[in-house]
Amino acid sequence: MTEKFDTPPKLLEHYRDVSPHVLFDAWFTAAAEFEGQDVNAMSLATVAAGVPQVRTVLLKEHNGQAFVFYTNNESRKGTALQAHPQAALLFFWRGQRRQVLIEGEVEQLSQQASTPYYQSRPRGSRIAAWASAQSRPIESYALLQQQVAEQEERFKTTEPPIPPYWRGFSLTPLRIEFWQEGDFRLHQRLAFSRPTVSQAWQSELLQP
Repeated sequence: MTEKFDTPPKLLEHYRDVSPHVLFDAWFTAAAEFEGQDVNAMSLATVAAGVPQVRTVLLKEHNGQAFVFYTNNESRKGTALQAHPQAALLFFWRGQRRQVLIEGEVEQLSQQASTPYYQSRPRGSRIAAWASAQSRPIESYALLQQQVAEQEERFKTTEPPIPPYWRGFSLTPLRIEFWQEGDFRLHQRLAFSRPTVSQAWQSELLQP
C-alpha cells in the first residue's frame, strides 16, 4: 500500500513541521483505502467522579480543527463529558500498523448544529434514539423492542425530530500523538502539543 501523503513514506520525524490535522487526514485516508470498514471507530476515554471510563464510538467529522461524534447526552459518556469536558480519543489501524492518540477539550454542540447529522441517519436509527434511554437499566430486550414499537407508532405519519437529549460533541485537541509500529519494538512516535487551543503547535519525537 502506498502512502498518499508522501510516496515513498518518510520517517515520522520528517513531518514535524506539518499540521497534525493534515497528517491525521492523510493517515485516515490511507487507513480507509487499506482497511475499509469501521476505519472511523475510535476509543473514547472520559472521567467521571475521578474514575476513568472508555468505550468505542464513531468519528463523524474531522473539520481540520476538531473531531466530532454524536451520542445521547444523558448516557454514561454524555454525562461524564458534561461534568468533565476533557477527553481522549484513540484510533488503531492494525493493517497500517499505526495509531493516533488525541487529547483535548470537549464542547457539546447545539441542537441546531446537531440536527443535520441526525436527519441524515437511517429512520430506524432515529427511532432508536427516541426509544432507548441510553445507559439506563432495563428488564429485558423484549421491553426495549416494545419501546421501539411504541416510537414507530408515534412517528408513523411523520419524521422523528431530533430528541432534546441527542447531541454532537466536538473535541478540540491540545495533544495529538502519531505512532508507527517498528521492528523489534523500535516504534516511531511524533507528538504535537499546545498549552491552549489559541496557541501554535509544538512537535517532538518520543522514544518508543
